[in-house]
Amino acid sequence: MKIGYDAKRYYHNRTGLGNYSRTLVRDMTALYPDVETALYDCGTWERTFRLGRKAASENCVLFHGLSNELPRDIVKAGIPSVVTMHDVAWRTFPAMYKPWDRLIYDWKYGWSARHATHVVCISESTKRDVMRFYEVPEERISVIYQPVQQIYYTPMPRQEALLLVSNTLPYLKDRPYILTVGSINKRKNLMGMVKAYERVSGADKPEFVVVGNGREYRREVEAYISERNITGVHIESNIHDGRVLQALYTCAECLMYPSFYEGFGLPVVEASLQGCAVITSNVSSLPEAAGDDALQCNPASVDELAEALRLLLSDKQERQRRAELSQRYCREHFAPETLSRQMYELYERLGAV
Repeated sequence: MKIGYDAKRYYHNRTGLGNYSRTLVRDMTALYPDVETALYDCGTWERTFRLGRKAASENCVLFHGLSNELPRDIVKAGIPSVVTMHDVAWRTFPAMYKPWDRLIYDWKYGWSARHATHVVCISESTKRDVMRFYEVPEERISVIYQPVQQIYYTPMPRQEALLLVSNTLPYLKDRPYILTVGSINKRKNLMGMVKAYERVSGADKPEFVVVGNGREYRREVEAYISERNITGVHIESNIHDGRVLQALYTCAECLMYPSFYEGFGLPVVEASLQGCAVITSNVSSLPEAAGDDALQCNPASVDELAEALRLLLSDKQERQRRAELSQRYCREHFAPETLSRQMYELYERLGAV
């Protein structure tokens, strides 16, 4: 069967949606040789108004929009369609978005969810949001979790990881550190993490490494760090090598990821697969990504975040216990073979096979 994929993010996005697109397509074609792919990367007009009929005319038996969006002509294209909805953050966290952007996202993504033959949501949380905001009936939605890049399923030897970390960030040589990974915006809650870190004391207090970038909110956090004279926080905005990120996960004391809202929370799974203990939120999709053995906190409570951080830093045995159980949970729930089979079976149910 030949599946048409909207490949804009596949080719032009190095992180979240791009990683989802590349990982899904790679895993599908590797595990199912009968799947032929057509990766469409075209201009805005064609992508929005003509891509459905183009895919059908080139013998695609199904079109899959990988990043919340379908072409507007897909209804008349004569082939079934799938759209993956990653989140609806413009609805659940509207303060992060300009009013015009929210209108555009509703016009594009809301329409796609309502008109797709079937909607794939990357978590139960996103499914609930799509049903609530766009009134998509439950029978037209499947939850298929976000696949993780293949490298994370093969743990890096610790000595190799330590060498890679110290070569990349020399200030971490022989130093323990806490890690967070993700865009620096209000939803990700870096300010809450910094305030929790501020409350950790002791001569052997770890460094705090932030892998990500941002603008206004980053400046707000940096101003707080400067005003309070907080030392040990390092914002690293130029780490794009997957092997370096894997090494950072491998050697970290723990990952902090207390986001206020996530469609899935990929860094939680990436870190857990490396045997890294996790502190995350008890809201949105994060309990699904983390499992019961991660420390789940109210993201609005600095007290809870600080207490979780103190627990993991002070009790190595507890930290290792939770890390091992979380690693097992993620291997069982997010195995590439399982997720690819679920997607293939969905394509079958829609008559594409």
